[in-house]
Amino acid sequence: MRSWGTLTAICLGTFMLLLDVTIVVVALPDMTGSLHASLGDLQWVVDGYALALAALLLGAGAAADILGRRRVHVVGVVLFALASLWCGLASDPGVLVAARAVQGVGGAAMFATTLPLLGSVYQGRQRSAALGVWGAVSGGAAAVGPVLGGLITEGPGWRWIFFVNLPVSVVAVWLTLRTVPESRGPRGMRVDWAGTAAFAVFAGGATYAVVRAGEDGWTASAPSAAFAVAALALVVFVLVERRVAHPLLDLSLLRRPAFTGTMLGAFAFNGVAFGGVPYLSLWMQTLLGMSPVRGGLTLLPMTAVSMVVAVLVGRLLHGVPAWLTVGGGLLLVGAGTLGQAVLGAGSDWTALVPGFALVGVGTGLVAPTVAGAALASVPAERAGMAGGAVNTVRQLGYALGVAVFGTVLTSRMTGRLPDGAAHELAGGGAGALLRGGVPEHTLRSAFASGLNGALVVAGLAGLVAGVSVVVLVRRGRPAPARTSGEVPDKAVTARG
Repeated sequence: MRSWGTLTAICLGTFMLLLDVTIVVVALPDMTGSLHASLGDLQWVVDGYALALAALLLGAGAAADILGRRRVHVVGVVLFALASLWCGLASDPGVLVAARAVQGVGGAAMFATTLPLLGSVYQGRQRSAALGVWGAVSGGAAAVGPVLGGLITEGPGWRWIFFVNLPVSVVAVWLTLRTVPESRGPRGMRVDWAGTAAFAVFAGGATYAVVRAGEDGWTASAPSAAFAVAALALVVFVLVERRVAHPLLDLSLLRRPAFTGTMLGAFAFNGVAFGGVPYLSLWMQTLLGMSPVRGGLTLLPMTAVSMVVAVLVGRLLHGVPAWLTVGGGLLLVGAGTLGQAVLGAGSDWTALVPGFALVGVGTGLVAPTVAGAALASVPAERAGMAGGAVNTVRQLGYALGVAVFGTVLTSRMTGRLPDGAAHELAGGGAGALLRGGVPEHTLRSAFASGLNGALVVAGLAGLVAGVSVVVLVRRGRPAPARTSGEVPDKAVTARG
């Protein structure tokens, strides 16, 4: 490898930003006790980061083409580090949520520039090797997150989940400035600020509406108004993208069944596979009495299997059509999620293992191939846009999945518990309810019922998405020179 420094710098940033998507999951119960956080607060601790990452990813890529990719990447790392410090010092849930959103802004600047920076330094076989290492680091971050989060939470405390980003960020900035050359996109490009703003309002409004619907009801004024704002923002986004010279997303790509199917699959994948994990972690720690470390380790049947399958997919299934890997993988994810919906008052975490393993197999099929499927479904000159779009919808799917499944969870528990107890229990307040005289068996039964409802909704969504991907992607006609596992050169140098 010509320059390991460049690859190390980019991978450090990627590892941090993707690790922070999942590392907070096992720390949520401790955050509840320390900050007196509600279920809504916990949802936004997870969603604030993912939403900012999704909403600004395409816009950050466009800005980097003009301002300089290395410059934007370094600014992103610095902002991410400062926001991490702010997270660790947070004194109440509102401050933590705000800091997480700023973290997401920094993460978007980092994530949008990783592939273009690698593409500007490495060519040929070196590029393939660099992308392979980057892909392995990306997958490893999601797998390591819950376990590492448990170790840190049980050790120095949940605040150190964020503090550990500081020394890593210093090294990443130093290496980037020392080893990564500056690069820019084609001359004459402009940032679609109006499209970026409209998409951010749409994503934030839709997620806020779902979260508030879980607290106030679907017909209450706050969620209804938020849904209306989100719908209006989506209309504005479509109008803007149809008229600007350099859109964030060329809407004509949606006429391609293969591209539409892949976007649908990417959106559903992160939401279905991981959207329920925060609530499973709360259940295991607050009602089963697990430590943060053990709570993180219980996810290994899913994360370890997914990593093994992903490696095998890269070696053995090169060139297999995307409808089979992405569509088939989503069907397995949906089936595995349904297989987890077997919980009762007396269940422990082992009831989840078969479903976790099946989700892991599906994840190992989808995660390493969905980006390649998106690139293979569009013309080469749109590869960068397709790559940015698939990363955007994955993060948006995760944010909405967390919101939707939290709403289903609490709505299923309402009626089984005293007024207001459903939200307190879902937010980790089992101890207070027990002290208030609610029997433990009642709490276990209610939480299990809520989890089952959320898992059924997630599983059915995964199955529907899987079938849709199979149908739509098989109808598409990707360019014969590329398969879903091949990444054209322009995909790692273009915007997004």
